[in-house]
Amino acid sequence: MTTASRLLTLAEDVLDLRLPIRLRAWDGSEAGDPTGPVVVIRDRRALRHILWQPGELGVARAYVQGDLDIEGDLGDGLRAMWAAVREAREADPTAGRPRIRARHAARAAGLAVRYRLIGRRPAIPASEAHLTGDLHSRERDRAAISHHYDLSNDFYELILDPNMAYSSGFHHTPGLTLEEAQTAKLHLICRKLGLEPGMRMLDIGSGWGSLTLFAAEHYGVHVTGVTLSSEQRDYVLKKAAERGLSDRVDVSLRHFRDLGAAGVADGTIDAVASVEMGEHVGDAEYVIFTESIHRYLRAGGRVMIQQMSRSNDAVGDRPGGGPFIETYIAPDMHMKPLAKTLGLIADAGLEIRDVQAMREHYPQTVAAWADNLEANWDTAVALVGEEMARVWRLYLVGGSLAFEENRMGVDQIVAVKPSTSGVSDMPATPLVWLA
Repeated sequence: MTTASRLLTLAEDVLDLRLPIRLRAWDGSEAGDPTGPVVVIRDRRALRHILWQPGELGVARAYVQGDLDIEGDLGDGLRAMWAAVREAREADPTAGRPRIRARHAARAAGLAVRYRLIGRRPAIPASEAHLTGDLHSRERDRAAISHHYDLSNDFYELILDPNMAYSSGFHHTPGLTLEEAQTAKLHLICRKLGLEPGMRMLDIGSGWGSLTLFAAEHYGVHVTGVTLSSEQRDYVLKKAAERGLSDRVDVSLRHFRDLGAAGVADGTIDAVASVEMGEHVGDAEYVIFTESIHRYLRAGGRVMIQQMSRSNDAVGDRPGGGPFIETYIAPDMHMKPLAKTLGLIADAGLEIRDVQAMREHYPQTVAAWADNLEANWDTAVALVGEEMARVWRLYLVGGSLAFEENRMGVDQIVAVKPSTSGVSDMPATPLVWLA
């Protein structure tokens, strides 16, 4: 047997799954499906990563360090793998998960000796997050956000649209550009919130200010934004000054629990937006999050929460999205089933008025980000290094597939704080939002 055939046979036995791939080892030998995507083990160090950390995280470590690769379209390769896993799990729900039995251990040990894989754990990629402190403390939340969002404003400008919107766009018409879809999303949010000149709006998790700046410039509202990323805060304040919006835009480096220190008084806010920030709020802390929104809103004030979700089964397994996402992209993220999120919002005294599923929009958005990354690959590598650029390539492709295959969802939730007599000041139909 060749090196490639030995490795592929062992992998299929451990996973109890026929892998629809062509495997090429570092010595040039090949085995497997001649029509499948070609998985290349460039260095035997990739196997040491997987031996030390079996499963998704070990494979991710090998990939981001360049020891493991896929020739051709990475998305097609991952899609083929997921299809094989789904098919196998129809017969056996445990298929596709590493199960090391005695016979596997003996064969793995033999291969480890044969290919000189015995040794110390390979160096863990520098791009992994290593957080300390109490879960969802202010300090740890700030570190988690900084890990991802303080990477480089110049890097994000390469990937995102000119609005710097880092969330799903609204692809309401086929063929929209990324900028058109993001601009449509921003208008949709502003209409859902019923924004009018002079209103006061709160943007929780304001990012690079896509909504903050857009609402101030196009709808004439006064916006208070909060973020835990210093890079984002500085970026928004600079853009606000350049556009002459400093008198309508204030962005603070604060935790959502500390909005009072940002000058936000109870019952004074006309509209609250939180765009894909709620996933970073811990499960227990989400009660504080929704109660804070209710407290700051005036009677008749609206809230629009755009938030990613996971099914009950997926949350029970990995609420953060899996080992790769939780280690490299969004440590401490916790995605809830949509129904649970709606219950928490309602329990805070907010009346749910509309829910719009946008799951199919996200793959289109992410595909445009991925195209931007590939088109600017050399610049991206110069800005953040090849390891981090490979992290992002894997993240964008894998994330897009998660939405495409309904393993993750994203929804826009509109709620209102009714008056004590039940008056909501809401339009009779949400169709006005799409006008």
